Amino acid sequence: MNTGVRITAFAAALAATFGTAYGVGSSVGQISPEPKRPAHNSHAAAPGGDASENHEQGHQAAPPGGLLVSDRGYTLDLKTPSIPAGKPADLQFTVVQEATGRAVTAYKREHDKELHLIVASRDLTIYRHLHPSRAADGTWSTPVNLPKAGSYRLFADFTPRGGDGLTLGTDLAVSGTYAPARTPAPSATAKADGYEVQLHGQLAPGKPSELTLTVTKDGKPVRDLQPYLGAYGHLVALRSGDLAYLHVHPNGEPGDGKTKPGPEVSFTATAPSAGTYRLFLDFKHGGDVHTAAFTVRAEQTKDRPSAPETSSAPTQNETSGHTH
Repeated sequence: MNTGVRITAFAAALAATFGTAYGVGSSVGQISPEPKRPAHNSHAAAPGGDASENHEQGHQAAPPGGLLVSDRGYTLDLKTPSIPAGKPADLQFTVVQEATGRAVTAYKREHDKELHLIVASRDLTIYRHLHPSRAADGTWSTPVNLPKAGSYRLFADFTPRGGDGLTLGTDLAVSGTYAPARTPAPSATAKADGYEVQLHGQLAPGKPSELTLTVTKDGKPVRDLQPYLGAYGHLVALRSGDLAYLHVHPNGEPGDGKTKPGPEVSFTATAPSAGTYRLFLDFKHGGDVHTAAFTVRAEQTKDRPSAPETSSAPTQNETSGHTH
């Protein structure tokens, strides 16, 4: 059988496979940064409870980000649920407040933006970090060009004014001939636009871990990283399988008197479970934003989790882009 199939059949299969994703939250742990340095979209306590209650009753904790299309009175409404592969398209969506039925028009700015939009393919080989524009009526829009057909997950990371930070997710179908791909093999080294990024540290399930990423170019450390969205780097982690989402910001920030502009950028994060994760680091240098992608394993052991394997083959980062 030809491995290329039409996306209509593929989408139908995915509907059966992933249709229960919204209900997964009650059975999986939460991805969150280290509790002393929470990211704006990390929700340690479930609605109506406090962190201590949720620690004792883990099944009541809030689900990982991005698994729900509706959460705490807000719904992500994607106006363009399907776009063609390899062609420019315009994504449009709104965030609807369920109590009023109206699109939200007032947001708190987080890291220089009212809303951060992540688009990732289900096989985690395609990644986009977008910053859409908002019309007066609350409709968000952004141009996008996704090279491969398949099922994608769209994540809206935002804080409504007067509310808590949220990450809502929904599915996006990209039509065309679909050829399945495997998630890239684990590696502690990634190449992006002539840069090499080395990952140090181990992602551990259920406990905070420090991850340090070192940026070099032509074998030399990059010591003049430029601030981008108020930081020297942004890290997004997606769990393979259900694409549970985590957006972590680095330890320290430009201008705090102690954080250097490279070559190292460090983060603290906690994996909710053992498994495979895809990490995407955005950094700015030479006036451009670059994205380095890694695959790592969080493994539960008696002593410590295993370090990411180092692959001799180059990471397939040509499909992991950052649009701004």
